[in-house]
Amino acid sequence: MSATETTFEFKAEIKQLLEILVHSLYTNKEIFLRELVSNASDALDKQRFAAASGAESSEDAAPAIRIDLDAEAKTLAVTDNGIGMTREELVQNIGTIAHSGSAEFARRVAQAKSDGGAAGLDSLIGRFGVGFYSVYMVADSVEVTTRSAQTDAPAQVWTSDGKGSYTLAGAPADTPRGTRILVRLKPDLAPQFTDLELVKEIIKRHSNFISFPILVNGERVNTVPALWREPKFQVTPEQYKEFYSFLTYDDAEPLTNMHISVDAPVQFNALLFVPPHDTDLMGLNREDWGQDLYVRRVLIERSNKDLLPRYLSFVRGVVDTEDLPLNISRETLQDNLLIRKMHSTLTKQVLGELEKMAADADKYAAFWRAHGQIFKTGYSDYVNREKFAALLRFNSSADTDAQGLTSLDTYIDRAKTGQKAVYYAFAPSREAAGLSPHLEIFRRKGLEVLYLYEPVDEFVMESLREYKEFKLTAAEHAPAADLEQFPDEAGKRTAEELSGKDAEALPGLLARIKDILGEQVTEVKASERLSESPVCLANPDGRVTSSMDKIMRVMSRDTSIPKKILEVNTDHPLVRNLLGVFHENPEDPFLEQAIRQLFESALLLDGYLADPHALVGRMQDLLTKASGWYAKTREQNKNS
Repeated sequence: MSATETTFEFKAEIKQLLEILVHSLYTNKEIFLRELVSNASDALDKQRFAAASGAESSEDAAPAIRIDLDAEAKTLAVTDNGIGMTREELVQNIGTIAHSGSAEFARRVAQAKSDGGAAGLDSLIGRFGVGFYSVYMVADSVEVTTRSAQTDAPAQVWTSDGKGSYTLAGAPADTPRGTRILVRLKPDLAPQFTDLELVKEIIKRHSNFISFPILVNGERVNTVPALWREPKFQVTPEQYKEFYSFLTYDDAEPLTNMHISVDAPVQFNALLFVPPHDTDLMGLNREDWGQDLYVRRVLIERSNKDLLPRYLSFVRGVVDTEDLPLNISRETLQDNLLIRKMHSTLTKQVLGELEKMAADADKYAAFWRAHGQIFKTGYSDYVNREKFAALLRFNSSADTDAQGLTSLDTYIDRAKTGQKAVYYAFAPSREAAGLSPHLEIFRRKGLEVLYLYEPVDEFVMESLREYKEFKLTAAEHAPAADLEQFPDEAGKRTAEELSGKDAEALPGLLARIKDILGEQVTEVKASERLSESPVCLANPDGRVTSSMDKIMRVMSRDTSIPKKILEVNTDHPLVRNLLGVFHENPEDPFLEQAIRQLFESALLLDGYLADPHALVGRMQDLLTKASGWYAKTREQNKNS
């Protein structure tokens, strides 16, 4: 030991804290390198600020962080030419843990552990700068050589194995300004942390956007600039594209980017992208979403899921803040209130950008095809309800094909005079919607209907309920009286009025149908909405749509067939023929056979008929009879 070397014993609580810090606080050993690089960056920032303030400096070299690996010696060194430390600062900053009060710190840690282990440690957030001590996860001993930027301050060496004591000694007079941390690695970890490629990968993962050059064995590693910190007008489209590819490993052009700088209520910068395609391949990447969160250019958390809501999970990017306090290990965020404020601001920014994108119909269509399904899950975002609703798109009866997209605003612009509802209908396809009995009156009246193809669409409509004073109304629940105010576009129905005899027999036929179907239906009545189909089913409560009812039954594992109202189109030729059969013989077996066939056909169209065997058998029997009657009629006509 040299004459100027002095040994200091750690206090008992300091030894205890080192044990906690090394073995309990950090979850990943490579984090030590992030902490040392972050400290070096802080030292360079302080020196830059001091130089800008006119303070005298012992040297004026270009700022940089150097990492030197020596596999043979089993060492790793991190060197910066920053502001350095005096002997007093060494004692204050790393000679004692947390110079805000080591005993108080020890008390709080002990209390936190007794109150709930790792979770309790979160209460210590942001109070103690102990990142340096993470080095003892990998080190047998550490030597810190430092020289302050103060021109008259002698260089110092701090050495410790992190167990019981540390030493302070003078360093050679020609020691350059800054700090060099020499880590003598534990033998079992030396191969890992002297591996050039692995160390470069760690730097790129955690410290890639540090504003100063980071050189590993002389090679610069952090070559991608932190574009979000640059003024927008200085960043080219090519740079945005390059950064997007770096971030996502996707060579395609993003649909749009958002370069955001916010000063209040939280100071942060962000660079966000909307990919041109769905990144969730076959549901395998469903949880692989979120923004990379940086604090002062240092990666704190990859894929943070608290900065944007899940329905915007297609957005990829980075968020960097100056204000976010962290816990001791910098691995857990302290203040959820700040995160919530950032969440609110970023959500509004993204929705605003999508609103701008919507002005380009083709571009927005590409976005909707890629991300529309996940976006629609935002129906529970009540704070941004109006913005969300305006960005929704649906296929519509007014579109020429299934690829067409219609917004609620476009629907309202096309609405008929006096129309106060946006009508929608669930269907498995556009072709199925075109055959739906519930939409016949809408086709006859020329009223536009939005087609809902996905189960989530039902929840969207149920949650929104109205938009700009227009009620969102399921077509099957639209009151016929409301629809009759609109004239028929295709002219009046051409069916003749029922004769007096048939009109008198109609209530009897409806009653007979109810007798035949029994408890399978709640009621049988003449329809006011059908014009093309002979019958349809309607929900008796008029509130839950057929598709929502099916969703609820699947969720509750209810396989029963619901009891509904059977509406009968008294103008349909088939129903008129059944009236004739009823006249002749109300108990005619054909009448029962035909009624059951019509009822099960209606169940099939509504998606409730699980077993079609009886329907198919009955249909074959009816066709056999019908073909026989047809052949006899043809023969009679030929002979007459």
